[in-house]
Amino acid sequence: MKPFTALLGASAGTHAADQLALATLPLTASLVLGAGPDLIGLLVAAQSAAWLLVSLPAGVWVDRLKRRSLLLLALGLGFLASLVAVMAAAVGLPGLLGIAAFAGACGTVIYVLTSVSLLPSLVIADALPRANARLELARAAVSLAAPFAAGLLAQHLSPTWGYGLAALGAALAVVCIMALPSAAAPPAGTQRSSFVSSIREGGRFVIRHELLRGIGLCAILWNFAFFALLAIWTPLALGPLGLDPARMGLAQSAYGAGLIAGALVAPISSRRLPPLITLIFGPAVSVVAAGLFLAAPTGDGLTLAAVGHFLVGFGPMLWLICQTTVRQLVTPASLLGRVNATVQTAIYGVRPLGALAGGMVAAQIGLSAALAMVAVAFVLSTLVILSSPLAQLRVMPRPVAT
Repeated sequence: MKPFTALLGASAGTHAADQLALATLPLTASLVLGAGPDLIGLLVAAQSAAWLLVSLPAGVWVDRLKRRSLLLLALGLGFLASLVAVMAAAVGLPGLLGIAAFAGACGTVIYVLTSVSLLPSLVIADALPRANARLELARAAVSLAAPFAAGLLAQHLSPTWGYGLAALGAALAVVCIMALPSAAAPPAGTQRSSFVSSIREGGRFVIRHELLRGIGLCAILWNFAFFALLAIWTPLALGPLGLDPARMGLAQSAYGAGLIAGALVAPISSRRLPPLITLIFGPAVSVVAAGLFLAAPTGDGLTLAAVGHFLVGFGPMLWLICQTTVRQLVTPASLLGRVNATVQTAIYGVRPLGALAGGMVAAQIGLSAALAMVAVAFVLSTLVILSSPLAQLRVMPRPVAT
């Protein structure tokens, strides 16, 4: 098995396991443990906290340890977490279920950072856009299918079967990773400074690099807007739009379709369009989507909302693949783990703030004001790109010397 094929198979298995665990957790808590909304919220928070708490130290590990070994460790953690979650449900221990959720998400965090940092050593620089697109396509496909699979298992068997399927995904990913060269070690030149100093070094590199600084600021503003939108989508759909739950779900599923379409189009656009077009289009089309959501209450709510969700998936997926490639090209191999971790931590740190802001503005002022806030944040994310050197990036940067 070729190294990239192995990584692609492992990524599909890993993300399938992660998304199945994400969808199975609230079902298990509610249907098996009888948990209420407050406890379910705590369990989901424990699962999502890993992205914020573990990313920075994981970035240092990626730059210091053998990356193949880290991938196996991450997958093993996800596999064990699924088994512990089944045990927690069987004995009725919500606390243990929360620990399992956090541990499994930690495995996903480590895997994602390691795989993104490893990829430039597996494919040539010109092939990075296509390789990133294929990895994102695998993630998008399983993200679309996992909630449906978890729901079917919960309805016809038991919610905990979702964890069994997640464990199978992690096990298949381990088999794929075993096909990677055992010499997938950290790059030469990695300095063994203190742990905190190593984290700071990655942060300084992002802040000082004009391309990475623009990518980071755009990502922070966009994610703030997106999670504010997520927070107000349900009251918007069931209220002013007059949708029932089934049609609300249908409109929202267009987001997954947009992700898949974006991942399919990305290899073609990367060959035919300069990077600046894609980097501007991603946040700019989100502004159009916000306008559609604003117009939805006075028009065909279902159609406008579905198109809005599709655009929010499609354009930003193209942007994600393009900016990931830029990050991989301009960052020294010895810093890739920490640079990726810095960007990831900033993104996940702002997501709860966006959700809180969206909910508070909607409750205190109204849904229209909250949607306007979303639109403004999307506009600001676009302006960041337009005012940065990213707007002059006519060709991909040359790979930095390592």
